[in-house]
Amino acid sequence: MNSTDLTPRLVDAVDALRDDAIDLLRRLVAVPSVTGSEEAVQLVIADEMRSMGFDEVDVWEPDPVEMATYAESIGAIASFAGRPNVVGTLTGAGHGRSLVLNAHIDTVDNGDPAFWTTDPLGGEVRDGRLYGRGSCDMKGGLVSELIAVRALRAAGTRLAGTVKVQSVISEEDGGAGTLAAILRGHTGDAAIITEPTRVSLVTAQGGSLVFRLTVTGKSAHACARNEGVSAIEKFALIHRALLDHEADHHAAIEHPLYRALPIRAPINIGTVRAGTWPSSVPETLVAEGRAGLVPGESLEGTRAAMLAAIATVVEADPWLRAHPPVVEWFSGQFNAAEIDPASEIATTLAAAHRAVTGSDATVAGVTYGADMRHFIDTAKMPCLMYGAGDVRMAHHADEFVPVDELLTVAKSLALATVAWCGAAPPE
Repeated sequence: MNSTDLTPRLVDAVDALRDDAIDLLRRLVAVPSVTGSEEAVQLVIADEMRSMGFDEVDVWEPDPVEMATYAESIGAIASFAGRPNVVGTLTGAGHGRSLVLNAHIDTVDNGDPAFWTTDPLGGEVRDGRLYGRGSCDMKGGLVSELIAVRALRAAGTRLAGTVKVQSVISEEDGGAGTLAAILRGHTGDAAIITEPTRVSLVTAQGGSLVFRLTVTGKSAHACARNEGVSAIEKFALIHRALLDHEADHHAAIEHPLYRALPIRAPINIGTVRAGTWPSSVPETLVAEGRAGLVPGESLEGTRAAMLAAIATVVEADPWLRAHPPVVEWFSGQFNAAEIDPASEIATTLAAAHRAVTGSDATVAGVTYGADMRHFIDTAKMPCLMYGAGDVRMAHHADEFVPVDELLTVAKSLALATVAWCGAAPPE
């Protein structure tokens, strides 16, 4: 029996689980899981997997010594105590391909509650949307995976190949959880990550580098500021050069999945700290930011191009030439990654989406970094992203995910899983 034969049964099975999907997502949203504090929600997920009848539920804390080897990619993390990964395995009957379904469980913090119109941990359902921190990014994605598995079992489907559902930690700060799962052997013939893609097939993800820029000025009393050199004013020159570099880089990018994007490789200054007193000329400024790259570009090349842009303004300014800014690269440095949209896992998922929705899925590239790079670079596995919700709602007050999209993704995953892993004869 193939996935086409099973389509009506699997679609009906997911629809019958709508209330269960809402209930599960509300339970997950209710448990805070800010990066670094994921244990409580992971224990809920492990119990859910056991109750679903997974053949194995692996719960473990990654080894910081093992992960230190990959610090440039994921950042330096001293301890994973109280931060378990959870992987549920459904063992196939044999002779089928294996599939990994991956979702990260960590979230950013709730932010200022004054900007929320609903309880960030409440899981309120309103106008077909479920609200709450992590509902979109990406507890909803995990729920789509688990509901797909429940639908397969409810429809009496026996898979030939093995399926692993990964609930991983630490994606928001570099992807240590996914990397740890790969190093532990939780791999397969392909992987699908249910990041919020608005139900598009994302076959290319951007990369990013985090940097720290220290600018030196000269202090003076504000009443004689002309005798000092403001580090803020010198940073303004550098910031302008970075924005000009971003625009030039944008214009030079020809990757077909990025041509339509309004900004293809963003450079963002996220924090600025300068000065110690309102009536003093600031003698030091420290800015931290993030620079993007697209598939086909390297981390080394991105660093070199950014340093060259800074060097141009430094050479043109006598003070900066004598007191050059210091640039440091820190935290996780994310490679860009991609697979061929015509690869078999991509076309398999596209066919499943078409069977569920009656239309072709959009194939897209994204500017953010994600864990698919770990599957592609380290595990040497084809990987793409496909999930409910809009990434622009991630990290946002009133974060939400459309319930109908969660179910669409669950249906597509169920069909794609059968098509990829194969259906075994009933026992």
